[in-house]
Amino acid sequence: MEAIAQLIAAEMTPAELKNNAAAASAGYAYGLAAIGPGIGIGYLVGKSVEAMARQPEAAGMVRTTMFLGIAFTEALALIGFVVFILLKFA
Repeated sequence: MEAIAQLIAAEMTPAELKNNAAAASAGYAYGLAAIGPGIGIGYLVGKSVEAMARQPEAAGMVRTTMFLGIAFTEALALIGFVVFILLKFA
């Protein structure tokens, strides 16, 4: 595997190597940024379903609060995507 990487690196200019490293690190950063919101949304929906099962009469209020929480948590993933774009094209 290392020999292949050396062959590829031998044919690339330093600017191309820098662009490839930036793309790889930006993709890695976005992957890490998506883990937190994914866990947060899963936890939020699970607790909301549990709350609706315990008190069905409050399901409307719980559902509204759940969707607000999902929106705020998803905003974190969007911020991570914006940082990815900024790292890639800066």
